Amino acid sequence: MKSTLACCIILTLLLWNCKSNEELLTFEPTEYVAESCGNCPSIVINIPLVLDKKAIGNTVNNAIREEVISLLIYDDETEAASIEEAMNSFKNGYLELKKLYPDEPVGWEANIEASVTYEDKNIISVEINSYSFTGGAHGFSSTRFLNFDKKKNKELETMELFKDPLAFENFVEDKFRKQENIPATSSINATGFMFENDQFYLPLNIGFTGDGLKLFYEQYEVTSYAEGPITLTLPYAEIGHFLSVKLDI
Repeated sequence: MKSTLACCIILTLLLWNCKSNEELLTFEPTEYVAESCGNCPSIVINIPLVLDKKAIGNTVNNAIREEVISLLIYDDETEAASIEEAMNSFKNGYLELKKLYPDEPVGWEANIEASVTYEDKNIISVEINSYSFTGGAHGFSSTRFLNFDKKKNKELETMELFKDPLAFENFVEDKFRKQENIPATSSINATGFMFENDQFYLPLNIGFTGDGLKLFYEQYEVTSYAEGPITLTLPYAEIGHFLSVKLDI
């Protein structure tokens, strides 16, 4: 009797695990590297691509591709339909500049790396980190989050993640002040931050991770370049009631 019960439990767990795995997408690491030549900029791109022939897979792949293209396009007049075209545009932009200024010693470069930071049966989050240099005093680094509703087959805007964005913003401000040692009775910019109009606001980039909801303020978003980005990670146990999406945790 005990052995029969044990077998039933094991079989149930196996079936549950199989079902859970079937609900997760299959990603393949994909690398794009620009041709090597003396006058070519350095371009290295590593992104995950969904292999599953599902609608949400196309949605995720298209969104990642579009984001990578936008990071490589350096002016408003250039258009590209593929990552390869965007890489070629980036290279040609540098070569054109080199013709105008042949003695310019510094070359361009672009490094983009994306990874899946969270996935369950309902939600996928992809984090895209990039660094590019096209001249000037320093390069430009950025982090973008792409969030997807798998059931609705759509990319979610940041504010769509919350039932009441204003209530969530008020909650986050308290957490932010505590993390950055800003007195509750003082201006949000009292310690050197640069929130516009001296009013706290959520960052442009928010995404799901295994440790909690990650809020990422880019360089220049609320601080000087020298201060670097500011991150705040909130445990799901504290913010679940604010979310408009259901997490399978």
